[in-house]
Amino acid sequence: MSEGPGLRERKKARTRALIQKEALRLFRAQGYAATTVEQIAEAAEVAPSTVFRYFPTKEDLVLVDQYPPFAEALRAAPPELNPVQAVRFALRAVLGAQTPEEREDGLERERLMFTVPELWAASLENIRGVLAGLRAELAAREGRDPGDPELRNVTGAVAGVLIALWFDWAADPALDVPAEFDRALAHLGAGLPVARQAGPGEPPGEAPG
Repeated sequence: MSEGPGLRERKKARTRALIQKEALRLFRAQGYAATTVEQIAEAAEVAPSTVFRYFPTKEDLVLVDQYPPFAEALRAAPPELNPVQAVRFALRAVLGAQTPEEREDGLERERLMFTVPELWAASLENIRGVLAGLRAELAAREGRDPGDPELRNVTGAVAGVLIALWFDWAADPALDVPAEFDRALAHLGAGLPVARQAGPGEPPGEAPG
């Protein structure tokens, strides 16, 4: 009896996940540049041609399109939330639905993208696509044109806050990134207030504005 389409798709998904899991393990153990596709194929017990069938380039082993589940969560955000609040809601939903292993693998991919020079160009293109998708989703939520300058500013601010945090995380891998993401978006949503540092003998200052 032949396999049904559902079973075939599940087997493909398992093979794809196994290949990527072994790739990330080898990247951690011996470095991205030193790891070959042949080594990844051997670790996953598949042929190199199978690796290339699922991941046409070595960079694709790291650059996974995680935008679709985020976009779905963003569409489910309550309509009364403003754009930044909606992004925070969606990020919480996506991270909350992940298993600890999925979250760790996702964070590892992000770390590689920001620390491996060979992945920079591909990661920047990936970020550009995410920003375009985010603008389109927010435009649909707000009933505005994606080219609206205000939406450009919002998506740019969100990207700037998150990218700055990614760089901090690359320097300090112990950082609790999901929690910091949440705090960063809460701060952005509050208008990025910065409290004045109190001088000697002064009480703590209030944040401006």
